[in-house]
Amino acid sequence: MKDEYDFSTAERGKFFRKGGRIVPPVHLEPDVLAYLSELADAKGTSLNELVNTLLKEDIEQLDAAK
Repeated sequence: MKDEYDFSTAERGKFFRKGGRIVPPVHLEPDVLAYLSELADAKGTSLNELVNTLLKEDIEQLDAAK
């Protein structure tokens, strides 16, 4: 690292977007990823769509159980 940095031309908030959402990465265990990838291929859908569908179904079941 340098001893000093020049921030005289820096712009505050350059990358800030009001209302912006951060989408955190989700890390699946290797065996879960392999299973879901095979299931997505068998259904002819993307892994993303399959996981979202499964999670939405779980959310509905959790809400119904309240």
